Amino acid sequence: MKQTKKLPALFLTFLRIGAFTFGGGYAMIPLIQREITEKRKWLLEEDLLDIIAIAESTPGPIAINTATFVGYRVCGFAGALCATLGVVLPSFLILLAVSALLRTFAEVRAISYAFRGIRAGVLALIVRALWSMYKQCPKNPAAYFLMGASFLCAGVFSFSVLPVLIGCALFGLICTLVRERREKR
Repeated sequence: MKQTKKLPALFLTFLRIGAFTFGGGYAMIPLIQREITEKRKWLLEEDLLDIIAIAESTPGPIAINTATFVGYRVCGFAGALCATLGVVLPSFLILLAVSALLRTFAEVRAISYAFRGIRAGVLALIVRALWSMYKQCPKNPAAYFLMGASFLCAGVFSFSVLPVLIGCALFGLICTLVRERREKR
């Protein structure tokens, strides 16, 4: 029964995150992290980092996947439903309204400049999320190699992200198995 009392807070938290974050899922990560781990203490930092990794590697937008996984961890299926609805609803309503007006105002210079400013702000939010995730990742030669190799594959050589993620998972699994085997000796 206690878990169901969190449902309205879960919905409202993700509704607020969805309504006041511009730039997509990566821009939402710092807000989700602050709300879920620091302010509400529903999850630990490590748990959220794992959820973000899973949300990024599953099909669909990272913000929706993250909200769904967080909601599920906090309140089960009902929590997943509330968090997902909360994060999607503002974007849906905003896009519905904007799409009706966009053609009319697309040529206005002030609107064009405003969108350029929003893009710059979103880049700052993404860099902050990247820095936060970097601080929590393991720091060893294998992790740095994997980070560089995956960036080159996905960012420079435009490999599909799915094989890169599968390769990273396999590399991490192999490194862990090798390290555990060495520790047993």
